[in-house]
Amino acid sequence: MGCQIHSLHPQILLKIPTNKPIPKPQLQTRTITSSSTPSISISTVSPENNPKPDVYNVKFKTLGACKLGISRYPDFAYNAQGGEGSGIGKKMVGVDFNGETSVDFDVTTLYIPPLTTATTKFLGLPLPPFLKIAIVPEIFRGIINLESGKVDLKFKAKFWFSMGSIYKAPPLLVETLLTSEESKGSLRSGSGSGRRLDEEGRCKLVGVATVEPIDDFFMNSFLDLPTECLAILNATITFSKDEDFKLNL
Repeated sequence: MGCQIHSLHPQILLKIPTNKPIPKPQLQTRTITSSSTPSISISTVSPENNPKPDVYNVKFKTLGACKLGISRYPDFAYNAQGGEGSGIGKKMVGVDFNGETSVDFDVTTLYIPPLTTATTKFLGLPLPPFLKIAIVPEIFRGIINLESGKVDLKFKAKFWFSMGSIYKAPPLLVETLLTSEESKGSLRSGSGSGRRLDEEGRCKLVGVATVEPIDDFFMNSFLDLPTECLAILNATITFSKDEDFKLNL
């Protein structure tokens, strides 16, 4: 299974001169020693002769029909349409990295819609107009396999719960692995809910995280903290290469 990579510019062909010999890679040797094992010498190709990794622009967009859940409460039906972010992807070079690309999103520009009466329903009813849960990302990065479509992204964010101007709780810190595979905790589970990237970049990511108590008696009691939360997120992740990246290959 592969993911579609869009090119923003025509392909650039590079010609290799035939009147100059192609230099052979220079080997460098380094020795690894340990108090419990014999020394091991490893020969590697010098960095100047290593091929530079492919570099991509990566776009992330959230879609509708998502779910969020916490503790033993029923899940929220969450419409995340309109969320977006961008980052840089670098293809991992080596025999052990078959199609894997490391991705790092810019959290300063990453936007995920808040849970409000316009985006979220609980037990079939919209949230009350005064209730809002804002999501502020702190980390969003990981590995995407462009051959198999497998996605593993570390996600860390603060969830700010507020009721109008009368109450604002300290943030709930959530840290999880959003994956296209399965995610399972002791209380919540996203088993079988994930879906790998298809040729249009669509995927479904699931993640289960532990939420620790905060300095707020009401929230700790209401949510029965510590507890687990669940995220099921429909999204698109697309890759593109521009001319500047091609010239640096």
